[in-house]
Amino acid sequence: MFDPKAIRKDFPILSRKVNGKPLVYLDNAATSQKPRQVIQALVECYEMYNANVHRGVHTLSMEATERMEEARRKVAAFIDAPDPAGVIFVRNTTEAVNLVANAWATDNLGQGDEIVVSEVEHHSNLVPWQKVASQKGAKLKLLPATDAGMIDVAALDVVITPRTRLVSVVQTSNMTSAINPVKEIGRRARQVGALFMVDGAQSVPHMPVSVRELDCDFLAFSGHKMLAPPGIGALYGRPAILEKMEPFLRGGEMVREVWYDHATWNDVPNKFEAGTPNFTDAVALGAAVDYLNALGMDAVRQHEVELGAYALKAFQELEEVDVIGPKDPNQRGGLVTFTAGDIHPHDLGTFLDHEGIAIRTGHHCVMPYHRKLGLVATGRASFYVYNTNDEVDFLVETLKKALAYFNHR
Repeated sequence: MFDPKAIRKDFPILSRKVNGKPLVYLDNAATSQKPRQVIQALVECYEMYNANVHRGVHTLSMEATERMEEARRKVAAFIDAPDPAGVIFVRNTTEAVNLVANAWATDNLGQGDEIVVSEVEHHSNLVPWQKVASQKGAKLKLLPATDAGMIDVAALDVVITPRTRLVSVVQTSNMTSAINPVKEIGRRARQVGALFMVDGAQSVPHMPVSVRELDCDFLAFSGHKMLAPPGIGALYGRPAILEKMEPFLRGGEMVREVWYDHATWNDVPNKFEAGTPNFTDAVALGAAVDYLNALGMDAVRQHEVELGAYALKAFQELEEVDVIGPKDPNQRGGLVTFTAGDIHPHDLGTFLDHEGIAIRTGHHCVMPYHRKLGLVATGRASFYVYNTNDEVDFLVETLKKALAYFNHR
């Protein structure tokens, strides 16, 4: 049975106090907390087999190499990738998108080609494509969002055309919480011969995600949003595509042979992992995958659907608060983004922090869509495996106090 109160015991930070109050951590869309199992995996790396990987014949190096490659196999299985060679370790989703932009798009796009993203993209899946479009004379096009903040499939045939070479969209929005119909978007990309990339930063940690079912060419996600440390993430790419791509970074490890005037490249994935890799955090990511697998990703998703439904109902008590995104919890990720009239979200966030509640305030790196909605900023409470209905209740009661305070100053 999925029991968030029992799960909480694995997370040391959740027992601390903030401003003298028990911590209520509701900023999981920004980064998740880490269980003891992941922390211990890091400690074991440094205490038992810290060495440079792939380059040594001594015992420590070979042990470190095997643990890193074991982590790669775990990540591949977690996203149902057919071949671990398609999993490239990167720092985060942002680096993964930039890798594709610099190692595939700059060599394959030209004047008049089209790149398609959506109106609800995180800056990390927008700004790199702006640069590519500008440099290559390509056109950057936007799939519109519905009133509920979901990518509008009615526009697919209009926006995605025979000139489209790449479609890159977010699966779960970190702002609207909408779970987008990425399989349908991918099918349309296939019809015109375009490559298809999915930003899985807010989906892979929260629900079962299969690259085979999505039929995507690339999938990007970050470890720090799924119980692992910051500084580690993964890019999945179809090995056949990766083999044809030029390296993103050049130097040690990614080479096969080097002469004074030229070099040849290592096999995938090593071709895209130049320099000494962050093997300790890769091992910790593998431990995070083990932890989530033990919980069961179907159960993780069901918990967030139930908690999200509870939160949506509880927020109805706040008449001055407007919740952004779909009304159906089954169409949402585990977060609630909201506004409260003329009260600035930063003021609400500061008030909540005094009561020990951590939420995110700002534009959440989705500035253009905020601008489209006429919003400067929003508040965002985001949930994960260790959050409870009691914490939602405390959030809502504290928001009531905050609204009363700011409206009667």
